[in-house]
Amino acid sequence: MAFLPLILMFILFAINVPVAFSLAISGMVYFIFLTNDLPMDLLIQAIMSSTTSYPMLAIPFFITAGVVMSYAGISKKLMDMAEVLTGHMQGGLGQVNILLSVFMGGISGSPIADCAFEAKVLVPEMEKKGYSKAFSSALTAASSVITPIIPPGICLILYATVTNQSIGDMFMAGYIPGILMGVALMITVWRISKKRGYLPSRKAKASWKEIGKQAKSSVWALIMPFGIIMGLRMGWFTPTECGAICVLYSVFLGIFIYRELKIKHIPRILIESVLSTASVMFIMCCAGLFSKYLNWEQIPSTVSNFLLGLTDNKYIFLLIVNALLLFMGMFFDANAALVIFPPLLAPVAQKLGIDLVQFGIIMCMNITIGGVTPPFGILMFTAANITKVKVGEFIREALPLLGALIAVLLLVTYIPGISLFLIRLLG
Repeated sequence: MAFLPLILMFILFAINVPVAFSLAISGMVYFIFLTNDLPMDLLIQAIMSSTTSYPMLAIPFFITAGVVMSYAGISKKLMDMAEVLTGHMQGGLGQVNILLSVFMGGISGSPIADCAFEAKVLVPEMEKKGYSKAFSSALTAASSVITPIIPPGICLILYATVTNQSIGDMFMAGYIPGILMGVALMITVWRISKKRGYLPSRKAKASWKEIGKQAKSSVWALIMPFGIIMGLRMGWFTPTECGAICVLYSVFLGIFIYRELKIKHIPRILIESVLSTASVMFIMCCAGLFSKYLNWEQIPSTVSNFLLGLTDNKYIFLLIVNALLLFMGMFFDANAALVIFPPLLAPVAQKLGIDLVQFGIIMCMNITIGGVTPPFGILMFTAANITKVKVGEFIREALPLLGALIAVLLLVTYIPGISLFLIRLLG
């Protein structure tokens, strides 16, 4: 009976019940029908407590900052910068697509937002330059995986909150893996472009003068990720205060520097921010209830003992985790997954001597890569729906890109120094 709510949750997923409702229904079934040990007021408290921790306040601030920046012209400046740096390379617009996702990681932190933006803006331009629609869509989805790994990704904040790790450490640990994913995708795109004859988007490499001119225009947006890390490491502000500062900074850029943010944009910014925040927090509430059931029945301990019974070799354990999370990433919303799975898997990782910050990066990478993985990846459907490309064609074009991402994932999994280098350097 202890595992009945868990089985019910997967059944609800299978019949396309939204993630939040699946978690809520499964948790309510357990506490209302399978046990009477928890009073109703404590049940409600369990639902609400997931959203009341102080670090969670950072989420609505970073979401709002990302929305403001999309209206402030910052995304356009970053795209221009990416084009100047990589437009001369083989497969120029494909390289721009990837580099823009690297830049956007420090701005939006949302893979779906990045995927939707690039699918609307870059895919039509890539088609005009002779790229196939399916390849352009697959690349857009694959490059969006980078976005939540580079600070201030919401995934990093959620994992840190659930496992009591430092948000600042998680932010620092994400930089090198995120950049490596970008490099791996750029090499893959270069090889595909050379084979198919996808040409550069500009005739010649940009001069240092041109790069400097564009950098001067884009520097205000580019310094944000570094400012976040510097401020957190120096103790100038908490993650929540950092989120608030990012909102104020993005408003400042939009009004006084780029002058594209108008009063008429405020209602739309508020609506988008509230809806995005509400979506995350609703999932968090429902996941909090489900987590209460997991702890009540000591499911994490059971899972931990089961996995340790399978193997006490941390390398084999990490391989099992990678396979499990890549599969789960096809079905789970990343935010929900990073509330449900860390309590189950992190204790085992800790017992095997795996650094929990490194383990967090592994989890975040797996879950987001799973979003591109057929047949149910959310990033796959986001890109395919916007560009109107057939899923079968998308999958064919996505396979080499997925191979590049998984190769980096394995490097990060088995070489801890990749994710922990900056923490050790600056710690």
